[in-house]
Amino acid sequence: MKLSATILQKIDSGKVIVPNEELLKLPEKVLQFGTGILLRGLPDYFIDKANRKGIFKGRVVMVKSTNLGDASSFYKQDGLFTLCFRGIQGGQAIEENIINSSISRVLNANTDWPEILKCATNPDLGIIISNTTEVGLSLVKEDINLQPPVSYPGKLLAFLYRRFKVFEGSNQSGCIIIPTELIPDNGKKLQSIVTELANFNKLPAKFITWIGDSNHFCNSLVDRIVTGMPEERIKKSIESELGYEDDLMTVCEVYRLWAIEGNAAIKEKLSFAKADEGIKIERDIELYRELKLRILNGTHTLSCGVAFLSGINTVREAMEDEIMGKYIADLMNNEIGISLPIPVDSNTIKNYISLVRDRFRNPYINHYWKNITLNYTSKIRLRCIPLLMNYYKITGKIPELFALGFSAYLFFMKADKKIKNGYYGTYNGQPYLIDDNMAEKYYDLWSKLPVDALLHEILTDETTWGEDLSGLAGLQDSVVDKLNSIINVGMKATLKKINTKKNV
Repeated sequence: MKLSATILQKIDSGKVIVPNEELLKLPEKVLQFGTGILLRGLPDYFIDKANRKGIFKGRVVMVKSTNLGDASSFYKQDGLFTLCFRGIQGGQAIEENIINSSISRVLNANTDWPEILKCATNPDLGIIISNTTEVGLSLVKEDINLQPPVSYPGKLLAFLYRRFKVFEGSNQSGCIIIPTELIPDNGKKLQSIVTELANFNKLPAKFITWIGDSNHFCNSLVDRIVTGMPEERIKKSIESELGYEDDLMTVCEVYRLWAIEGNAAIKEKLSFAKADEGIKIERDIELYRELKLRILNGTHTLSCGVAFLSGINTVREAMEDEIMGKYIADLMNNEIGISLPIPVDSNTIKNYISLVRDRFRNPYINHYWKNITLNYTSKIRLRCIPLLMNYYKITGKIPELFALGFSAYLFFMKADKKIKNGYYGTYNGQPYLIDDNMAEKYYDLWSKLPVDALLHEILTDETTWGEDLSGLAGLQDSVVDKLNSIINVGMKATLKKINTKKNV
């Protein structure tokens, strides 16, 4: 039988936590732009847990805002999905399954836009969450009367304007808006974009004032490895144990963190925070952000191309591989750890690196390196370039392990074929999709330039990196050397040649 509201009473609650019927009747209090696994595995987890504890008492309207993916399983399963926790906590193995009932319904922005705007008239709905990837928080100068606007900020602005008009600009009608996209000061950036777009659309001055005075755009940081649907064999095993099929089954690690920047008033309104110690609402979350963005995500980003092109599929397999595992450990300890853009004491860094390594080794999680290459270029810029600049500033040297990771990124971006609108590289005779908005540009560059000229073109591209990287003495030579090695002898042989001892 397929998971849905009609079969809940038939499910053995001894094997999975089953929601009671009252949880399915709670009012809608949250509008969520995004249907992805990160939102399901973290914010929706916290909201569901709070509901089960009788704290928040509200559900989520989920908005599918892009054409990618299929939302039909949400409709068929009444928004229900199984969240499977797998990991080690306090030395103990944790395996727990929960049927999450936080999603009331899923609306498609392209077909249900009037219904989404109707949510703005709901006085109970005062929280907006998003995860539209890093590139989603960008300004698109567009008419917000489009049905719907193209960009997420455009959609958000249209929603807020409708709410402003319905409630006549009352201070109480403002929302708490929490972007979870992994960029610094994501709340402030989103507010800036929305305000600029409001001015572009020549919306009333009173409304623009209301945006800033009655709404709270909170910087936030999410930290949980969520791998989504397990492999078919594991999925079938879990379904056999639980007694039902679930096309939205989501696997995640036990560790969780949602750090939100806010004051006591915001903390009171976000009452779901009382349900779990993994939510931190504080006036300054910079430390949480920098540790996670640089050490965990920066390591992922600089390692994904190296590992994928070495034939290593998952993060756990990389940690078990002697050479790749040493590369990752030395990258964190010897290059990233000393290059954080804010001052952090060495013990905090050491302890966080130890935590990250344990999380990477999680025997229950298959976190695929190929998935981490999504939006590869923007991840390099946002997560890693500040580390490169700071390392060079501190040491006057080029971080060699960083240079290898950057070389692997460049080779991964080498497409050798275009199929319809997609660009594909080849590894070990098999094509792989380059899911990156720079794929077309790199396809052209690789097709017409030798390696030296290619590197010069890329490193001097201030639009992409925010910096002219050619000014870092030795960077081009280091990357050219490693890139030529990858081309001539392959990634595995190149990795073996790299001296991964301390280089500072």
